[in-house]
Amino acid sequence: MSSLGRASAIIGAGTMVSRVTGLLRSIVLVGVIGSYKSGPADAFTFANQLPNSVFSLISVGILTAVIVPQIVKAAADADGGNAFISKLFTLGTVVLVVITGIATAAAPWLVHLAAGKASPDILALATALAYWCLPQILFYGLYALLGEALNARRIFGPFTWAPVINNVVSIIGFLILGAVFAPVSTNAAEWTPAMINTLGGTATLGIALQAVVLLVFWRRTGLALKPDFRWRGVGLGAVGRLAGWTFLMAFASLAAGMLQGFIISEAAGAGASATVTANAWLIFMLPYSVIVLSIGTPYFTQISEHAAAGRHQEVRADIARSIRTLLFFIVAAVAAVAASAIPASRVFSKATEDVSAASAAEAAALVLLCYLVSLIPLTILFIVQRTFYAYDDTRTPFWFTIFQCVLIVATTLAAWGLLEADVIPITSLAAAVALGQSIASILQTVVATWLLHRKIGGLQVGSWMLTIGRFAVAGIPAGFAGWGVYLLAGGADGWMVAGQFLGALGTAVIGLVVVGVYIGILALMRAPELTVAGALVRRFLPGR
Repeated sequence: MSSLGRASAIIGAGTMVSRVTGLLRSIVLVGVIGSYKSGPADAFTFANQLPNSVFSLISVGILTAVIVPQIVKAAADADGGNAFISKLFTLGTVVLVVITGIATAAAPWLVHLAAGKASPDILALATALAYWCLPQILFYGLYALLGEALNARRIFGPFTWAPVINNVVSIIGFLILGAVFAPVSTNAAEWTPAMINTLGGTATLGIALQAVVLLVFWRRTGLALKPDFRWRGVGLGAVGRLAGWTFLMAFASLAAGMLQGFIISEAAGAGASATVTANAWLIFMLPYSVIVLSIGTPYFTQISEHAAAGRHQEVRADIARSIRTLLFFIVAAVAAVAASAIPASRVFSKATEDVSAASAAEAAALVLLCYLVSLIPLTILFIVQRTFYAYDDTRTPFWFTIFQCVLIVATTLAAWGLLEADVIPITSLAAAVALGQSIASILQTVVATWLLHRKIGGLQVGSWMLTIGRFAVAGIPAGFAGWGVYLLAGGADGWMVAGQFLGALGTAVIGLVVVGVYIGILALMRAPELTVAGALVRRFLPGR
């Protein structure tokens, strides 16, 4: 367990710094080009999300599902997996170059698919920025390939620390944009080629450096990575068969995401749209990244090793232990984020000519809360889905992901129908789409857990539910305590929403109160998970 604790601490620390600098990056960008009712902000979000979406699908689906288990197995080869990994990287790079070239050439069509209901000036700006942003697919892919290979060799740190470089470069570039072209217009039609080149070039340069820095750490693997086009005879066919299902899954998820963006684009420049949704997702992903990825990634490597060795009882124990440990932290995070939703959203909100910063923060907070509904189920799904991958089963995740995609499409179309019927205003469209996604994720988790139980049995689901109940007894009053602090500070008229920095400070204060009450209640209940959680937290302390 100590090795898992050390790995979790390394990943958690790197992820924390990465996410904090990522938050600073977004704060600076909002300060320069705005978010709520900002045409250029929505245009950049549409353009920059295209490569981000591809990276997310590659990293979470294809690479995690296929690469990690296969590299773990290849480590048993006589050469330590050197030949396999070199051939795999060569093939992956070739595929990435081809995909990147096709995507960049198709930029106008991709932008239309992602944001076709936006105004013509926003679409034109998004297309110009997309030509800069789409080459990120290559660099994101290389970063994911290198990072997952390092993780599979139990070198966990670089993959989580590398994004810090991207964030620093982006912050510098955004500040230059704001300084040189001040005041930066929030009207998409007024943007010049120089402004477009500065913003787009900055975004792509940061991603490129993020990938390159991982090569510095490659020597720690003890492998000699080199181009090798001899792809026959080393098992790449098996990888291809496994990846086939995840490619289909990736396509389905991409299609569902595109539909969401297409519908939300109707609100671009008129309310909460792509940028507000992206910032709400960023806040939502902060606890998921810091907690679930830092603790869950080492568990996934261990589950893969136990599954490859046929030690199924240990796999079941890993699943139950990892989920209980993750939920201890995630329930506290849900309570803290829910209580501080408005101050946290104020960090990413800026006043416009007709909307105050507080009103913009409240609109963004609604989107955040709609996403937050699914954080606990997605935590369980992280472990459940990766257990299928550990058993080289990518077909079953494909089917329950298709199920989720169908639900996302249905709920997104329902949200659009409610808008067209004047049941909801255009300012609530993004929140309705976010809520639909959460409902789809909850149902997906239920189905996935049932299918895994059928596959390996004995998932100890009862212990999960008992754990969730125990944590809820502590989390609900902790959340109300945090909300009380917000109200005592003046609520929407108080200091916590008076500025971006004060919003961040208010979020921290509320979070500390929530965590303190949560731990205090669990301590009174003598919850056994406190011991495990305490051991993990101590790994982050200096000297540990």
